[in-house]
Amino acid sequence: MISSKDYNLGEYEFPRGWFMIADLAEIQDTPLALRFFGKDLVLYRGKESGKLVLLDAHCPHMGAHLAGGRQTSIVTHKDQIDGDAIRCPFHGWRYNAEGVLDDIPYFDGPCPEQAKLNSYPVVEALGAAMMWHDPEGGEPNFDLPQLDEWDDRAWIVGEYDHLGVLNVHPQEILDNMADVNHFGPTHGLANEYFENDYKKHVYIQRQGGFRREYNAYLTTYTFYTGPGLLVSRQRIGETQAIEFIFNTPVDQGVTKVWHNNMWKAPTKQPTPEDYEAAKAFQAEILAAFSQDFDIWASKRPALTVLSLPIERNFALGRAWHKQFYNPRAHESEVHSKLIERVFPQHKEPAGKIAAEYEATFKTHD
Repeated sequence: MISSKDYNLGEYEFPRGWFMIADLAEIQDTPLALRFFGKDLVLYRGKESGKLVLLDAHCPHMGAHLAGGRQTSIVTHKDQIDGDAIRCPFHGWRYNAEGVLDDIPYFDGPCPEQAKLNSYPVVEALGAAMMWHDPEGGEPNFDLPQLDEWDDRAWIVGEYDHLGVLNVHPQEILDNMADVNHFGPTHGLANEYFENDYKKHVYIQRQGGFRREYNAYLTTYTFYTGPGLLVSRQRIGETQAIEFIFNTPVDQGVTKVWHNNMWKAPTKQPTPEDYEAAKAFQAEILAAFSQDFDIWASKRPALTVLSLPIERNFALGRAWHKQFYNPRAHESEVHSKLIERVFPQHKEPAGKIAAEYEATFKTHD
């Protein structure tokens, strides 16, 4: 399998940041088995607090998977989630939301301290369960993307497209942010302007041009918040939309991908026809993303990019990506080196069209 070290990203195999791990619609009254960052995990909603809990999946007693044993009595009688704790379906050992073993139903003595599961920060955002992953075990040091439109009833939120796993490293997906020259052959878009910007944990792409599949002018303001969460504000003719592309490492060289879209209805109270139009638009946007997905599914790893002098943004984007694969103590050093490489040639968005677009949509600070 291709590893992060093959891309010379840094010390860690998996990056630091916020990542989608599940669609909220998947989380029902039984635990959900997940695998990310080379680990088996279990996700469930506590009955007492209603909050999500994310733990290592295997009970230290005899290795049973906490989301396994679907036919066991404790599961079929819905006794497995006990308050905010979870019981092993094999012997009923109970682990609280912090992963501490606090009850063995057939033993009155003290619970063995070594029988502890790792607990991971997880929150609900943008219709998804978002996990904070940090190889150093630290608390989050940047926030999830915030969208005022999420609570605006004029914006219709789609259902997540579950695109499954790709046998590619996330670096191959993030390279798209720098790849101005794929827009024509892949997407039929004639770019009139394009640029990248870098603000610590945020990676920005601004671009616009005429897209023949839409027979309309497309302008986008796209940003990654950390290495896993892409949000793209888009205007196509008079249509406004916000696209989500979320990618999360599963194992070395294996990445899971989701897609979603928000569409602005013409009125503040969307009609049934507007909801149908939003679904149709999401299908169009997904078709465009599928053009990239199709390439990723069959390409070989680009451990290095045989780039032309005009394609320096590939190297800059990969330099930005490195900060998440190295100790926090090195973050400022990595970012400072990147800024030194970017700003000698840094320019504002090109031309009148870009300036007008920036005034239309809020930028991301």
